[in-house]
Amino acid sequence: MSSDDVQPVTATNGALREPASLRWFGTAAILAVGMIAGGYLLGNGLLRAKDAERAVTVRGLAERNVTADLATWTISYSAASTSLAEAQAKVRGDTASIEAFFKDLGFPADALQPTGANVTSFTNEGITTYTVRQRLALRTTDIARAQKAVARQFDLVGRGVFLEEGSGMAYTFTKLNDIKPEMVAEATKDARASAQQFAQDSNSGVGKIKDATQGYFEIEARDGEAGGWGSADSPYKKVRVVTTVSFTLD
Repeated sequence: MSSDDVQPVTATNGALREPASLRWFGTAAILAVGMIAGGYLLGNGLLRAKDAERAVTVRGLAERNVTADLATWTISYSAASTSLAEAQAKVRGDTASIEAFFKDLGFPADALQPTGANVTSFTNEGITTYTVRQRLALRTTDIARAQKAVARQFDLVGRGVFLEEGSGMAYTFTKLNDIKPEMVAEATKDARASAQQFAQDSNSGVGKIKDATQGYFEIEARDGEAGGWGSADSPYKKVRVVTTVSFTLD
């Protein structure tokens, strides 16, 4: 074999064939690919996070006029005398007058129920005065008849019944659960309309609901009417709810 047939072996070729060198280059290649992929995912994630920040939070309002479906009237009356038996007899007579009053108006007998009674005494200069108090409660779903009774409540005074403070009619709307779903939908629709106005101003579109909070339902007199001593609460109510909704912006 001549010297011309011998191939030179360089240090570089030998190093590339070493197992340790091959492992080093393999590891470096994997790291490079990982860094590229990681950078892409990080950048894409930042874009998604930026998109997620594009949101608007607004409030939606829903109101509905309703009529109460339950009327309750607590009637308090009393009689005072130096004779306990006389005071009790006067209260029994007042009770009969009240029962006759509601019967004349067409209420069934079980619409009126006793809710309490008490007796107090006061002594002055050796003379003891007894006060007997009685409470009756009317409960009815006949709102029109209840209003009629309130309008004629001073007929009881004409019959000699002394009505104490706190004897007033209260009207209640008990069917709130029946209208809650529709009112929440109305409030959400109102909130979306507000969000669309914001989106239009920023050349954006309104997307899905990001999160939402339902406010409390409020029931109050429709026209600012309120009950007080000598007057009755109003059967005409207004139901109100406000929701807070966050929408994503496209």
